[in-house]
Amino acid sequence: MSIPRMEFPVPQFERKNWLNLNGEWDFEFDFGSSLAQTDILQRDVWSKKITVPFCPESELSGIGYKDFIPSVWYRKKVNIDKQNGRTFIHFGAVDYFTTVYVNGKVAGTHKGGYTSFCFEITDLIVPGENTIIVNAVDDTRSPYQATGKQSCLLKSHGCLYTRTTGIWQTVWLEFTPLEYVESFRLFPDAENGSIAFEAKVNGKAEFSFITSYEGKLTGSVTKKADNTVSGEIKLSEIHLWEPGNGRLYDIEMKFGEDIVKSYFGLRDISFSGYKFLINGKSVFQRLVLDQGFYPDGIYTAPNDAALLNDIKLSKAAGFNGARLHEKVFEPRFLYYADKEGYLTWGEYPNWGLDYSDPKVTEVYVNEWIEAVERDFNHPSIIGWCPFNETWNYEGREQRNELLSTVYHVTKALDKSRPCIDTSGNYHVITDIYDTHDYEQNPEIFKEHYDSFAEGGELYDHVNDRGVGYNGGLFFISEYGGIRWSVKPDGDGWGYGNAPKTGEEFIERYKGLTETLLGNKKMFGFCYTQLTDVEQEQNGIYTYERKEKFDPEIFRKINSAKAAVED
Repeated sequence: MSIPRMEFPVPQFERKNWLNLNGEWDFEFDFGSSLAQTDILQRDVWSKKITVPFCPESELSGIGYKDFIPSVWYRKKVNIDKQNGRTFIHFGAVDYFTTVYVNGKVAGTHKGGYTSFCFEITDLIVPGENTIIVNAVDDTRSPYQATGKQSCLLKSHGCLYTRTTGIWQTVWLEFTPLEYVESFRLFPDAENGSIAFEAKVNGKAEFSFITSYEGKLTGSVTKKADNTVSGEIKLSEIHLWEPGNGRLYDIEMKFGEDIVKSYFGLRDISFSGYKFLINGKSVFQRLVLDQGFYPDGIYTAPNDAALLNDIKLSKAAGFNGARLHEKVFEPRFLYYADKEGYLTWGEYPNWGLDYSDPKVTEVYVNEWIEAVERDFNHPSIIGWCPFNETWNYEGREQRNELLSTVYHVTKALDKSRPCIDTSGNYHVITDIYDTHDYEQNPEIFKEHYDSFAEGGELYDHVNDRGVGYNGGLFFISEYGGIRWSVKPDGDGWGYGNAPKTGEEFIERYKGLTETLLGNKKMFGFCYTQLTDVEQEQNGIYTYERKEKFDPEIFRKINSAKAAVED
């Protein structure tokens, strides 16, 4: 049996000495959440097999069970040569509360369904065969669990889709020397042509930070390190990261016997009036909403090529980036975005949480910090958006202090990028004002924003339910969502009335988009969406990534020069 997703999962933090644990695992459902009270840790025979890293709801897992799953168990027996250094077990993501056992002992626990985590298991393993058991508890209907676009009903409906339970990203072992690099942060400075770094190390040894571009040395620094180390390099060659051109530098970090490979992009972000600047140049963000769902893997791409293909499909239709919507995307997607010069907004799957309950603050903040820290070094991420469409509903009121707290936490973690507190509405404190507008009539849509461009008030159908617009950067971060199904029955969910013909679809798309491109007070747009997802039939492409229309049609519309770029 071939092992799926064999590529190293974190290209920005890569060591040679590692072991991929994807593939066949023993598996058990735990519908009563009671197997921890049985002999599960010692049991010889398990009833099922599953293919990791695909969730049990997916067809690629070999199971395809789509009803609610409150708890699942995994087991894998792994032969490990006892190392002289340290051994860690890594998980790309497990939904939701995870307990990991190694040879019957607890290695650690993690709460959160979207961020990566690891445990040192050096003292738990033995030479030869070792047993790894993972339990994942997942209560999608809990008001204290972020679920994003996972359906809280039995079946998918509207813009909510099939659930994901348990392991859904790569699992691997990593072997390091006793003294090793734990983490690092990169601070590129395009204006001054330099790269600064901060690294956390375990132990005391000599630390080297070496940069190169296409194999040619561009600078290095070596110094003694004890727990932490920092430095800066003036680069001998300047190659800017910009939309459409990744131009990545390579990094090699050496700490004692530990060697870590990474990369960075040289780019700056700033604002001027209504313009969003990258390296001092106005860049109109032609974004598309990307949900990151796949027909056969649900949250998990079937293979590495599928991640890059989604970016290629987007670029073919004239988009230069995406809102990575209601999901923390895996690092390899961001790696391809970095390489392609593809703009992305990092989000969090906040739907499912009850914002009126103070307990949510702790749940939210802990995992959001993990997400920002994990993805801080990716040049493709040009902004953070921790919440999407928060509002008062079902008798529950939005707690403004929650949004304010998360905004300030984000800015404390990262001062280099803008933060939108909540995309679409109920803004509390934000660097950029945005709104969502799914008006389907291009003429009415144009009326909404023409007067704003000429100095009038902003048309904002949610302005009275949050902090209003008071100047500065603004864009429509969701629009369109035009329903168009290629299914034989033509059925499917979408916004507004579906066009009667393909020509009507294109004219509607053109009218809506040209309104935004022509507005001199907007720095971008985000069209809903890249692909259909299950019953939601409003993608540029089908769920299977097939063309509905010639992508060149959209490329020509989207590529027109924007008024703000003049």
